[in-house]
Amino acid sequence: MKILLTGSGGFIGGHVAAALRGAGHEVVPASRSTGFDFRLFQKVDYWLPHLRDVDAVVNCVGIIAERGTQTFDALHYRAPVALFYACLKSCVRRVIQISALGADPRAATPFLASKGKADEVLRHLPLDWFILRPSLVVGPGGRSAAFFRRLAKLPVIPLVGGGVQHIRPVHVDDLAAAVCQCLHALPAQRTIDVVGSEVMSVRDRLQALRLASGRSPARIVSIPYPLAMAMGHLVKRVVPLCHPDNLRMLRMGSTADAGAFAELIGRLPRELS
Repeated sequence: MKILLTGSGGFIGGHVAAALRGAGHEVVPASRSTGFDFRLFQKVDYWLPHLRDVDAVVNCVGIIAERGTQTFDALHYRAPVALFYACLKSCVRRVIQISALGADPRAATPFLASKGKADEVLRHLPLDWFILRPSLVVGPGGRSAAFFRRLAKLPVIPLVGGGVQHIRPVHVDDLAAAVCQCLHALPAQRTIDVVGSEVMSVRDRLQALRLASGRSPARIVSIPYPLAMAMGHLVKRVVPLCHPDNLRMLRMGSTADAGAFAELIGRLPRELS
């Protein structure tokens, strides 16, 4: 199949591109490095020339923090929605949207709300769509995984609320495998939560990383949420992962049932260990 892959230059998009090519598909990469400016691709007609002879579209565009004109509304909502309608106009029926666990138009954070708004539009279009909603995605090249590794090296680890929040991280290769399956899976028009096989707390994840590197368990210092939010406002431009909105999402946790995801890829998700 010939597949237009948006966000191909990112962490998830790069791994998805490798998996698609490994499965014998032709990938048309669409990212800033290949000349695409998604701030401009907010009209249906802009997408149409790029959909000629394309069999399927995979949208991996995503940002964790806004910067300048790179806003959640532009990149997570307006550009993808224009792309979805362009697919409808070009008769490209198979569309795979990489969303996020907890995405909802009424979500409390702009990241999840913008993803949820685009998902909602796609759900009402007569296309063979899949919406994949991953939890924390980890793997080689991932910013969150690198941040966790750096944090795990500290002898004393400061964690918001003591790090008791539950997460269910998924390996990026499992997410890429799900995308490959969605190209031909039936029935279509499904929303699938993409999570790993293990539920763990943030503090347990960090202690496991320490043990894996031969270190003894670290002392955990609990940072109260109000203090963490105040600190987040100060460092959000330097450390986007500490943005107050991301701290709000952390407080909610990130878990879901893995049954539908395991059924899609034909096996249990890999264990992080």
